Amino acid sequence: MDFRLTDEQLSFQRHCHRFAEEVMRPAAPRHDREQSVPYAVVREARAWGLHGLDHLQNMATDPGGINSVIYAEELHWGCAGIALAISASSLAAAGIASSGTPEQIGRWIPECFGMGDEIKFGAYAVTEAGAGSDVKSLRTIAVRDGDEWVLDGTKVFISNGGIADVNVVVATVDPTLGHRGQASFIVPGDTPGVSMGKKEDKIGIRASQTAEVVLEDARVPLDHLLGGQEKLDRKLRRARSGERSGSSGALATFEVTRPFIGASALGIARAAYEWTLDWLEGRTGEDGEPLLEQQRVQQVVADVATEIEAARLLVWRAAWMGRNGVPMNAGQGSMSKLKAGDMAMWATTTLMDLVGPAASLTDHPLEKFFRDAKIYQIFEGTAQVQRLVVARMQVAERRKEREAAGGATPVAEEVSPFAAAAAAV
Repeated sequence: MDFRLTDEQLSFQRHCHRFAEEVMRPAAPRHDREQSVPYAVVREARAWGLHGLDHLQNMATDPGGINSVIYAEELHWGCAGIALAISASSLAAAGIASSGTPEQIGRWIPECFGMGDEIKFGAYAVTEAGAGSDVKSLRTIAVRDGDEWVLDGTKVFISNGGIADVNVVVATVDPTLGHRGQASFIVPGDTPGVSMGKKEDKIGIRASQTAEVVLEDARVPLDHLLGGQEKLDRKLRRARSGERSGSSGALATFEVTRPFIGASALGIARAAYEWTLDWLEGRTGEDGEPLLEQQRVQQVVADVATEIEAARLLVWRAAWMGRNGVPMNAGQGSMSKLKAGDMAMWATTTLMDLVGPAASLTDHPLEKFFRDAKIYQIFEGTAQVQRLVVARMQVAERRKEREAAGGATPVAEEVSPFAAAAAAV
């Protein structure tokens, strides 16, 4: 076990941090204020090798899986909204990669980013009103009509919604089967019947476009069904026969991205922590004692630093496990997002309390970090849902351990040596 970053990883970390400091931070206030898409910054990210197919290939071939979470942390240190604008297309690409055929992967993943100087966007459209974490309740339907699929429904809170060149839409093809009756479809942004609904006015990550994607009699060719018709038919036959299967394609895609989301929250918390340390440096209290020498301040500094480090270890472990094919049977991926998201919200709140009333002003950096942090307890599985996932996986894993041990009696039903001795006395 070696926790040291390699020279290559350290160099990549410095490169990402320099981009965040020199390009993202100067642009952040305007895009946050205007809620505008940072096209110029995305184009700069491409020029720096931090966006597009070459960047995606570098992340995919990283043997340790750590570069992706280094990337997420450093860019979110710069600005969470701009970072999401740069990286949100990767979620659509992940959906295509997890469900598509080799031909579909080769055709559509480039369309999520664009080639050369051309900038394109992808969107992963799952969430609906009343069906966010509960993907089995999706009401968007897809019906086959001859050589086409016809999609109808409204997706909400979609990153890159309304500006995406490629939408990966999860829809129900057989409502009687729950999430096992769903499929994913490629729906190009210029498809007739596809439109942008309400653009959301958000509290945080305001430089990232979030909007409804409305599908009204939107028709796509048969080859836009990810995985193809034969794969879907096999899946539906198994579901109708009662054969057990794994999670839905949407859930599988989210599981892959959870350490990345955890690292994103980590970047916000670290930005808030470092800014607060710099602000405290040289300041004194009413008694003239330097703030950084006061025990009440040191208690907060120690707690925040410890929580950031603990969250980072969970994120790095999950990223390493995912890249190296180690099953996360005990919920390690969900743990990483849960811990980092909750930590970021707690840390920014705690640091604002330490700085005082000025931290709540809209021109104050901590105010923005606080606003940006909240979404990381909500999207791609709320903190409450993550707890359910972790608890259920922990219980299932413990049951497997007992079965492997020969069906040992649960501890609750055993008589402890201490109880037996007391009974004998």
